[in-house]
Amino acid sequence: MGAGASVSVLQWLVEQLKLQVSVERIKVSQAAAELQQYSALLVSVPAGSNPLLEPRSCAFL
Repeated sequence: MGAGASVSVLQWLVEQLKLQVSVERIKVSQAAAELQQYSALLVSVPAGSNPLLEPRSCAFL
């Protein structure tokens, strides 16, 4: 690896580190609480308002 390649790798690394520094961090407990509040996978959806359920109909009519 030449000097130019190592410089470009270091520049890329610096840019990556700058991006990681700008990411907002929150505690895991806070993230879990927010997921429980907003995720349909963790909070049951009432049967009457679930758009994924197929409508039931009587086959004998």
